Amino acid sequence: MLNHRAAGLTDAQAVALNRWMLLTRRLDERLSVLQRAGAIPLAVSSRGHEAAQVGAALAFERGVDWWFPYYRDLGAVLVAGTTPLDVMLSAFGRAADPASGGRQTPYNWGDRRLNIVARSAPVGVQIPQAVGAAQAAVRRGDRTVVYCSFGEGAASQGDFHEGLNWAALYRLPVIFLCQNNGWAISVPAERQVAGGSIAARAVGYGMEGIRVDGTDPFAVYAAVRRAVLRARAGGGPALIEARVHRLDPHTCDDNHATYRTASELAAARQQDPLPAVADYLRRAGLLPEERAADLERAVAAEIDAAEAQSRAAPLPRGEDALGGVTAPPAPGHP
Repeated sequence: MLNHRAAGLTDAQAVALNRWMLLTRRLDERLSVLQRAGAIPLAVSSRGHEAAQVGAALAFERGVDWWFPYYRDLGAVLVAGTTPLDVMLSAFGRAADPASGGRQTPYNWGDRRLNIVARSAPVGVQIPQAVGAAQAAVRRGDRTVVYCSFGEGAASQGDFHEGLNWAALYRLPVIFLCQNNGWAISVPAERQVAGGSIAARAVGYGMEGIRVDGTDPFAVYAAVRRAVLRARAGGGPALIEARVHRLDPHTCDDNHATYRTASELAAARQQDPLPAVADYLRRAGLLPEERAADLERAVAAEIDAAEAQSRAAPLPRGEDALGGVTAPPAPGHP
């Protein structure tokens, strides 16, 4: 694991990074329990992706940069400013859900207050949208850099190729983060990615391509921070491939034991980034046992409060179903 100071992080920032990863993991676990209990309709696990998501997201600026996350991006949206309460409100379909007022499928993140652009379910559609936002920022003269994340399955979509080509052609400030966990639902990467590398495709578009260990948040942060600074200075886009391990099924409706071997799953679990980062911080003297225990309690309390508030929050009203979707009729028309 890269030394956090070599990555450009202070001791306090390294400890905070660990807290973001822990919050992501514990919130993810709670959502899975709620789904199994029938309290919410859907759970999409980010277990194994936390290091890549948090490390990358910390390289961007809240309130300045724009976010086009994908459905598994819980860690990134938390760093961007989404709260556990926001996540729970969406999961329970409550009216106060900032993404859609309780009308959108959970995990389709969005929040106008945080520059998180609402996404839709089709894979890869956020890629050309992110490119458009980056071009708008350039035309306005903003210093914005755009975060755009997706899995390796999306790299086989036409949206990926069109988006990267346009971004490179106009040297737009967008960072494409591919979280490659080796599985496009149940299809292994070697059966859907020609050449075996997403990052290697960057050269075909004339942009920088970087491959990084996605289980090392400090290495991810260093790579993404460098790309962000370059993009903010007018150096154009970058494609970063973070190699990660998906520790859970694709969604709560999937059984990955039908297509993944027990030995492959066991090997993936041995590379779980959460205990690895905690162990690194303990050895560095930054996370003593009592502090780690306090952190676990604080995170659990935050998630408990978010769940309780969301359960008690009002549901959307039926008459508001089309609000924000269709324009009101013109005066004098039915």
